[in-house]
Amino acid sequence: MKTNKNTILVTGGGSGIGLEIAKLFSKDNHIIITGRSEERLLKAAAGLQNVSVIPFDITNEEDVKRLVEKVITDFPNLNVLINNAGKGSVYDIVEPNVNAYQRAYDEIDTNFLSVVRLTEKLLPLLVKQDSSAIVNVTSVVAFVPSKGIATYSSSKAALHSYTESLRLALAETPVKVFELMPPLVNTEFSKEIGGENGIAPEEVALQLYQAFENETYEIRVGDTAEIYKLYFASREDALTAMNS
Repeated sequence: MKTNKNTILVTGGGSGIGLEIAKLFSKDNHIIITGRSEERLLKAAAGLQNVSVIPFDITNEEDVKRLVEKVITDFPNLNVLINNAGKGSVYDIVEPNVNAYQRAYDEIDTNFLSVVRLTEKLLPLLVKQDSSAIVNVTSVVAFVPSKGIATYSSSKAALHSYTESLRLALAETPVKVFELMPPLVNTEFSKEIGGENGIAPEEVALQLYQAFENETYEIRVGDTAEIYKLYFASREDALTAMNS
C-alpha cells in the first residue's frame, strides 16, 4: 500500500492514536480528521498540513449520512478509511448497579456497529479507487480479554472478527484491509486504566506506516505481539498475564 498521495479519513482524529496517525501521514497525503468536538479538531488541525476537518458523531445516523455525502462531493479521491474512534470504560461487570448493559451497548455501538455502518457507506467509493485501504483499530484485548474492561474487550473482539471477514470478502478488489492492534497506549483515552504506563501513540502510528510499506495486514504493536504468541501457546497463561 502506498504511503503518499492518498486521501485518508481518520475517525477520532483529534487526539491520541488518531492524531498521531494524522500527523505522520499528513506530510505526503491529504488527511481528513473527524470527531465530535469541532474545537478539538480545529486545535489538532492547526499543527498539521494538508488537513481538512469534519465534525461528526460516528454513532449518529444523520451525522454519518452528512459525512458520507460531503466526502463523496468534496473528496471523491478518498482511498483510505481509518476506523479509529472508540469508547471504553473501566468497571467490575459483577458489581451491582454499574449498568453494565448500557456501558456495553455504548461500547458495541461505537467500537463495532458504527464501524460497520461507516465502512458500508464508504465502501462503494473505496472500491472505485486504483489502490485503497481500510484500517480497523482493535486492541490486544480483542483476543485476550481484560476483566476490568470486559465489555470493551468484547466490542474489540467483534471488530477483530469482522475485520478478518472483511479482508476475505474484499480479496478480489483493490481494497486492502489492515488491523491495527495496540497494547496499552499513553493517551487520554486510556488514562483510567493506567495509560501512563503504556507506549507512546507515536509508536502505534509509526508501525501502521511501516505496515503500509510492507503490506503487513495484522499489526501487533509492542506487547500485543508477545500476548498473541502466548495466547497460542497457552490461553490460560495469556489470560493470567493480561489480568495480573
